[in-house]
Amino acid sequence: MTTTADVTRWVKSSYSNTGDSCVEWAPGIASNTGAVPVRDSKNPAGPALAVPVTAFTAFVNGVKSGSLRR
Repeated sequence: MTTTADVTRWVKSSYSNTGDSCVEWAPGIASNTGAVPVRDSKNPAGPALAVPVTAFTAFVNGVKSGSLRR
């Protein structure tokens, strides 16, 4: 499922580095739809991936805890 990128305010991940590897998400849409839009900050006009809130939460918790490291 995709959504357009111009719907609401986007927030850059605090885990993104200072280079071009940035992920953004739209918390306003997530609270209204139950799906978290995620996009590549290099292409803000491009499509966004809609991830279920529960899956996004599990992903963020995994990143924070370090359990997703290689």
